[in-house]
Amino acid sequence: MQINPANPVIVQGDGKVLLETQHARFDEARDFLAGFAELESSPDLLHTYRITPLSLWNAASSGLSRDHIVATLRGLTKFDIPEVVLSTIDDTITRYGLVKLDKHPDDPSYLRVLFETLLVEKLARRTDAASDLLQKDGKRHWRIEAGMRGIFKQRMLQESWPVEDLAGFAEGDPLPMRLRSAMKSNGKPFGARHYQVEAVERWFDEGRPAGGHGVVVLPCGAGKTIVSMLAMATIQQHTLILCNNQTAVDQWVRELLDKTTLTEAEVGTYTGKNKDIKPVTVCTYQVLTWRRSKKADYEHLHVFRDHNWGMLVYDEVHLLPAPVFGATAELQGCRRLGVTATLVREDGREGDVFSLVGPKRYDLPWQVLEKQGFVAEAQCFEIRVPFTGRERDRYEAADANQKFRMASENPLKVDVVEQLVKRHRNDNVLIIGTYLDQLEQLAKDLGAPLITGTTPHRERERLFKAFRTGAEKVLVVSKVANFAIDLPDANVAIQVSGSFGSRQEEAQRLGRILRPKDAPASFYTVVTADSKEQEFAMKRQLFLTEQGYRYSIEERVG
Repeated sequence: MQINPANPVIVQGDGKVLLETQHARFDEARDFLAGFAELESSPDLLHTYRITPLSLWNAASSGLSRDHIVATLRGLTKFDIPEVVLSTIDDTITRYGLVKLDKHPDDPSYLRVLFETLLVEKLARRTDAASDLLQKDGKRHWRIEAGMRGIFKQRMLQESWPVEDLAGFAEGDPLPMRLRSAMKSNGKPFGARHYQVEAVERWFDEGRPAGGHGVVVLPCGAGKTIVSMLAMATIQQHTLILCNNQTAVDQWVRELLDKTTLTEAEVGTYTGKNKDIKPVTVCTYQVLTWRRSKKADYEHLHVFRDHNWGMLVYDEVHLLPAPVFGATAELQGCRRLGVTATLVREDGREGDVFSLVGPKRYDLPWQVLEKQGFVAEAQCFEIRVPFTGRERDRYEAADANQKFRMASENPLKVDVVEQLVKRHRNDNVLIIGTYLDQLEQLAKDLGAPLITGTTPHRERERLFKAFRTGAEKVLVVSKVANFAIDLPDANVAIQVSGSFGSRQEEAQRLGRILRPKDAPASFYTVVTADSKEQEFAMKRQLFLTEQGYRYSIEERVG
């Protein structure tokens, strides 16, 4: 039995991997583990990873072999790797690439399906996906229709046969462009950072057939938009960019015109108010998934097919709606880049992102970027307030569905928020919540502007600009703050209500204040003590502490 207590890693039989953060080999081990295991929690002293089928298939897609993983892991562990984990690695990682897709030598309307061995062919063909989609190609070979490329990969992954896609990509219309390096952007020097360049290099893989599709995971504030523009400059072809809302569309257009050589004549938007397809077109998920009724067709998915795109960019890829998954399944001939701060999906469809957008190509923890000064240090606080006696009686008499909202809208939260705003009178404060009545009351009491989903776009942009310039020091915002708000000077966020225990929402709201600053950022969550809201807040709090954020709790007395 191997025992080397001087090493930094312990592998458990359930697939968990523990890493000591204070160890001299921490950086080496962290970088290695990130290649084949998912980071689950990262508090100060001990990081926890988990080896999963999807993480191993991501590793295999990036070129990591079973032998390299096992040999290197043995050199880092304190004790022998449990046999059950070795068996899992063997059985899982070796399945990647046993089924391959490649160009058909004779007919471009088909793709050839290649099986590693006759046994693999026999086993894989028993799956529903294979039996439905495979066609005989002569006496020996198998093929699928080219349009079924994504569906085939998606269904085969569900059967634990991850397909290696070597069919390459069709070339879109050309678009010469580059980033404006060493220019001034908003009065600050601009240039691509080393990790942004590395992320694109990993994604592109020197133009090999297996490259050019996949996901880059970077913390909020780390410059995922720059990564996307670097990828566009690498491909040099017409590009469709998909994002979450109108605000994100405007930010994309602003960034493209500010930081690349693209002109206004080359950048268009396809939204509810404007449908202008240009060499680079920015579109919202909402427009693509709009239809007149639940039984009607999606009227705008044709935008995928009506233009010779060379590349698709999925902003906040973890939000990808099911209908867009379907369109993505059809568009496997385009290069695809997904960017996100977290691949966590509350619906568990990370596997669809893997098969339809591509495997995870790059993932950099926020701690690394914080130490290098690329994202802000963040301090997290939970402030628990009681109910008044009358409100507590009403709460106890309410049904389960009412209790969460009653706790979220606890009137005593208003006093706490007012105190926090006074404490941070010299800071730039975002107050974020879910329930409009509560937000309207806060905005009135604080004399601060309110931005909701119904705020006219022009007014919304005016207020965001006032906040950026310092004319407004406090903004009250609804769930529109969860995504795609570029407010780099915000350094305090006060969350007064949220969507149950959503990890996505917690990460995104914290991300609003993670742009690098001279002082630590402060993230407050105000919850009602001893309530349904506190139960859900504990899940959100656990997510943040597991990611390594410092978290403290304060109890207020009524």
